[in-house]
Amino acid sequence: MSGLPHSALRASGSAPGLPEVGSMPPAARRWGGDGAGRVQAAGRSRARALPRRALAQYLLFLRLYPVLTKAATSGILSALGNFLAQMIEKKRKKEHSRNLDVGGPLRYAVYGFFFTGPLSHFFYLFMEHWIPPEVPLAGLRRLLLDRLVFAPAFLMLFFLIMNFLEGKDTSAFATKMRGGFWPALRMNWRVWTPVQFININYIPLKFRVLFANLAALFWYAYLASLGK
Repeated sequence: MSGLPHSALRASGSAPGLPEVGSMPPAARRWGGDGAGRVQAAGRSRARALPRRALAQYLLFLRLYPVLTKAATSGILSALGNFLAQMIEKKRKKEHSRNLDVGGPLRYAVYGFFFTGPLSHFFYLFMEHWIPPEVPLAGLRRLLLDRLVFAPAFLMLFFLIMNFLEGKDTSAFATKMRGGFWPALRMNWRVWTPVQFININYIPLKFRVLFANLAALFWYAYLASLGK
């Protein structure tokens, strides 16, 4: 028992030997608020550092496994592009159903991983060695090679692989080629020519596949918004 009378204890508002709230140092009173602030600041710092760490990791994989990294990036972004195209198409048609064609992103992922990424990687390497920057009219030559050779061949391969992945026969492929190849190629020339001019002449070689994949992501969304 304390030697102080109960009235003294009630008046002081605290037990003997313990400091009163008002007598605590200011630093001790601010500790709780400062601790929360430090936690929030650390969280913001980690969030800001996340893109830098992701970029550093991507560059490391790009240096160690260039073909595999570009294939994986192409597969992921191709699938995402098809998914966004479906979402935009549903919104354009004012469809409230949440059911999506899962097969679409899967087919685009397969095509991006096994064809878009590896083929684009080796095509840009071939172009860089066959038409080096110091060659006269190198930019124009590269653009013509891409637009007149690579684009038609790649588009034909796209129709062929997608026809196979959809389980259709050769007659369906022939019909698609007759009715859709030429309009698709003309649209490709119209839209992708300035994109590819920038890509093959100003984007560093190791980033060209990624640049084309990002452009394709917006291209899919654009086509879906037009209902094409």
